[in-house]
Amino acid sequence: MIQGRGRLFGAAVTERKFRTSGARPVTPVGMADFQVMSSRVVTAFRVVAFAEAVSWLGLLIGMYLKRVAETTEVGVQVFGPIHGAVFVTYVLLTLYLARVQRWSIGTTVLGLAASIPPFFTVVFEIWAKRTGRLESPQESSAPVAA
Repeated sequence: MIQGRGRLFGAAVTERKFRTSGARPVTPVGMADFQVMSSRVVTAFRVVAFAEAVSWLGLLIGMYLKRVAETTEVGVQVFGPIHGAVFVTYVLLTLYLARVQRWSIGTTVLGLAASIPPFFTVVFEIWAKRTGRLESPQESSAPVAA
């Protein structure tokens, strides 16, 4: 039986150390590492939400030039794939953050729905930040009273 040194996500975490030519010991992911990773995901979400809005703007300009001005299709050819990639990234990050931040179904659906109308990802990101639904673990952790 393996002796656990702590619990992370309900599973026993064991400490294993491997020594190889002066390398530092390998230890399991701790809570501090999880907080850093979660903080980076929150930052990535905020950046991708803004990028999704900017790619929407580029695509809208490209569609105007193609359909209304009838001058060129380059805008759609360039911003179409960019917007598609950023859109998929936003959706995946939203689903991941919904799990990590323990969002309700309503907040999750709202976050996903924000990816459809132009610029609503930024509106959702601002709202989520202001209402505490988009917090880094360092911001949300408070000292526990004894």
